[in-house]
Amino acid sequence: MKAAPFEYFRASTLAEACAQLAEHGADAKLIAGGQSLVPMMAMRLARPAWLIDIRRLEELQRIESRNDPVSSADDVVSVGAAVRQCVIERDPLARASLPLLGRALKWVGHVQTRNRGTVGGSIVHADPSAEIPLVTCVLDAVLELRDAAGATDVPAREFFLAPMVTAIAPEQCLAEIRFPVWKGARVGSAFEEVSIRQGDFALVSACAQVALDADGKCIRAALGIGGASPFPQALPEIGERLAGTQLDDRTIVDAADAAAKLIDPDGDLHATAAYRRHLARVLVERVLRSAREDVR
Repeated sequence: MKAAPFEYFRASTLAEACAQLAEHGADAKLIAGGQSLVPMMAMRLARPAWLIDIRRLEELQRIESRNDPVSSADDVVSVGAAVRQCVIERDPLARASLPLLGRALKWVGHVQTRNRGTVGGSIVHADPSAEIPLVTCVLDAVLELRDAAGATDVPAREFFLAPMVTAIAPEQCLAEIRFPVWKGARVGSAFEEVSIRQGDFALVSACAQVALDADGKCIRAALGIGGASPFPQALPEIGERLAGTQLDDRTIVDAADAAAKLIDPDGDLHATAAYRRHLARVLVERVLRSAREDVR
């Protein structure tokens, strides 16, 4: 099929894009990479009357290290919403400061989709099995939304409401994502998923990041599960449970069992709810072991 007719506007500034969104509201869609929106338009699952192109906005393509304005415990890496996924994969700052995001990106689609797809596009699309939204929740990132009136910060864990439904308003644009950077400890991370074919949507995914002190004791842990709930699910209660432990095999097995009990997966033609819960337990155990071994 072909897309329904639409008007096209290429914004030269973010303020100009926000003005267009304010004028056209729900009849407008932003486009940067187009890896999700264009196929939906081709199948007429999305029929925007206006397409606003933000791909060339330099203010949405920056990757910067900053001091966190809220917390003195962590610095942040700010990633512009229109930064392409392949750029993040290769960026030295992102690779050094956000190892979990780098590990997740290897599971996103294929090389060709990552060459065009953007970080912000994946987040706003809000597929519950997508890798980047899961990492934003697990790392407790903050999303900056812009409209004609100014900027609003929304925690990633409050942004995703249901499959492909988010807290963003029709007149708002995702401008940047601020990822906390874990400092002052040895950090390890891991990301795993199971799909029918490599590059397909994940049946279930899991990721973890841990920090150990000089004696090998876990001083911080974060993990989450994707594809098993209507939205990416961070599990801070499991992270709190792991803090202060030696992160031995028994502790990891117990944490994986507890994590599997915190999700309420649905079944479909690809996998039953029971199978998704089983996958979640196995993957959580796997990423915790891998993150522990990755510590350096």
